[in-house]
Amino acid sequence: MARHAAEMARHPDPVRLGLDLGTQSARAVAVDAGGRVLAAASRPLRSSRAGERHEQDPEEWWHALAAACREALADIDPARVTALALDGTSGTILLAGADGTPLTPGLMYDDGRAAAQAVRVNEAGAAVWEELGYRAMQPSWALPKLVWLLEHSAAATAPGTRLLHQVDLVTWRLAGHQVASDASHALKTGYHLLAEGWPEKELAALGVPGALLPEVVRPGTVLGTVCSDAARATGIPEGVEIVAGMTDGCAAQIGAGALAPGAWNSVLGTTLVLKGVSTRLVRDPGGLVYCHRGPGDTWLPGAASSSGAGALTREFPGADLAELTERAVRYGESAAGRGHDPVAYPLAGSGGERFPFRTPDARPFVLGDPADEAERFHAHLLGVACLERLCFDYLGRLGAPVDGPLTLTGGGTRNAYWNQLRADVLGRTVTLPEQAEGALGMAVLAATADGTPLTEAAAAMVRVRTAHHPDPERTARFLPTYAAFVAALNDRGWLAPEVAEHALRKAQQ
Repeated sequence: MARHAAEMARHPDPVRLGLDLGTQSARAVAVDAGGRVLAAASRPLRSSRAGERHEQDPEEWWHALAAACREALADIDPARVTALALDGTSGTILLAGADGTPLTPGLMYDDGRAAAQAVRVNEAGAAVWEELGYRAMQPSWALPKLVWLLEHSAAATAPGTRLLHQVDLVTWRLAGHQVASDASHALKTGYHLLAEGWPEKELAALGVPGALLPEVVRPGTVLGTVCSDAARATGIPEGVEIVAGMTDGCAAQIGAGALAPGAWNSVLGTTLVLKGVSTRLVRDPGGLVYCHRGPGDTWLPGAASSSGAGALTREFPGADLAELTERAVRYGESAAGRGHDPVAYPLAGSGGERFPFRTPDARPFVLGDPADEAERFHAHLLGVACLERLCFDYLGRLGAPVDGPLTLTGGGTRNAYWNQLRADVLGRTVTLPEQAEGALGMAVLAATADGTPLTEAAAAMVRVRTAHHPDPERTARFLPTYAAFVAALNDRGWLAPEVAEHALRKAQQ
């Protein structure tokens, strides 16, 4: 099989397969060396939710992904397919038997039942987590959930039981035997990214047996090749190389091409997620930012807000957003010189804020007095842009490099006026890629199986769709509004005074 894989790697027109396990679907894309998506397919995934619980059937991951692969590869010459990589949701885990059979449901990335276990995890590993740049693990992280499983699942005592991250189940099936996990998915299970090993003392204190844990390698490592059984199930040719992947957020960052030091990818969906690249580990005493290990010697700092486009769904249910945008554009073009524009704090849900401050009691508000729905809509678009700028000010205060290229992705980028507004408030150029999804990022990562550096693979495969340049006059117009926005968060006691002071000083400069 190794010789067959090597032969395929030399194909003059190779195809890489990117696989993505999301919350709602499993997706496969076949991508050529120039970044052209030749074929794509997906299958739905079902969830079971009850209170703090969020579970999925791990077998469904495999069957859905296998069906998506068969469809995506139906018309692709098998000799062209050289490698694949897979991403999954961050912090999703299960227990499996010695043969890889799931013994528990998959506890999903946002399953919150392990609150009591998180307290013990943070007591036992405080020094380690601080060394790695984050102050504490949240109940939804993998390690608290693992401790919960060890305490509540009969499978924990079965001979040969082991922990699997979501992607580990699939790579096991693809290879026909257990292969290593990747450090990106292992981060929230407590893997020490600096020492590149499990913190044995802290895990033992929590009752986590070392035999339960997988071997871990860096993303981009070749784990093995697709076995004959998996080839029959998925349509992926036998012998295709399996490359260690990354979590879904990191995969999307790769798909956006944000890989150079100082580069950032800002993902605007229901909430706002920022992921960047640094040459050093970014440590956050506030515990809001944490880092994955990136390609080479880089680090990938990132954080997720609870604010974003979800505020539009909440505030304007059933509205024609395209028509509201047209009216907001007219307001935006005619309101210069009126003083501070109305601006909203765009919290998407009711669970408080996560970044750039952590406040469970945070609630949405509007500064100013919008005259109609169009102005109120514009206030929410502007509020997201102001929050985004505050996030970058927070990151810059930590010493993270924030002045490199900025790529915008996510559903919010379908609104061209919003993209321009964000560029104006940030005072920087933003670019939008043609394709921006985790599966594409995994195809780019798979292209490194032949030794191609990730940055080189991304340069060849990630295509820019358009760019928005800031209008200096509009940037100057919105800075007083931004300052009022920051001051309002500070006055409510949500934003740390030192962060507010830093942001206001930057705005004055």
